[in-house]
Amino acid sequence: MRFRHTAEVRSLNPGLAAGALHARGVGGPTDVTARAAAHTARAAARLSATPEGRFPEVPAWRRAYARMGLRPTRYRCASEALLRRLRREGELPRIHPVVDPCNAVSAAYAVPVAVLDADRVAGPLLEVRHARGDEHCTAFGGGTWHPAPGEVTCVDSDGRAHSRRWTNRQSGHSAVHRHTDRILVVAEALHDGGAGTVAQLMATLAGDIAAHWGTAPATALLTPGAPEFDLGGGG
Repeated sequence: MRFRHTAEVRSLNPGLAAGALHARGVGGPTDVTARAAAHTARAAARLSATPEGRFPEVPAWRRAYARMGLRPTRYRCASEALLRRLRREGELPRIHPVVDPCNAVSAAYAVPVAVLDADRVAGPLLEVRHARGDEHCTAFGGGTWHPAPGEVTCVDSDGRAHSRRWTNRQSGHSAVHRHTDRILVVAEALHDGGAGTVAQLMATLAGDIAAHWGTAPATALLTPGAPEFDLGGGG
């Protein structure tokens, strides 16, 4: 399985910095509370000094949404949505031992993080690209959506879209669940200095996963010179 962004997506978003992580053996029970809480506290401390709309990471994504013809105040990237929830409610939702630390790290670094069940993604290619309009996306509540032509989405080799409006909402089809064993995690930043942020975020997540499940994740920073991440071993 290969993961990449198209040249067109990169051209229209020259500040794009991305990282990918693949890990096996994350299905066992574990207590992620302490580490997730530490990441959440970091995000909360930053919010106490300034609202998320003034973080440099957030306006960069709002500009990307405007380029897609979307209202940034209606459709928000995943990290902005998490930060808004944390500011308003004082905590992040608890969903799954894999998802919770990913959400907390996303809030801490103010960068969207997607975590997919890699066994629910059809290979050999998963690609962030502009939709044609014939892709199908499964909503969390059931039913099928079709991304609008030109919308940036993440599409596998079966034409299944695993996100809506790039980093706004994930598909329910590849959502992590209690039987998930193998994951693909993607982090994407658009702000100045995003490459450094993503590198730190990837290292943090890899350390968390290794500590929680005793597995060694494979990670990569995607650059124009190395635009693909190969998960290896089929999928």
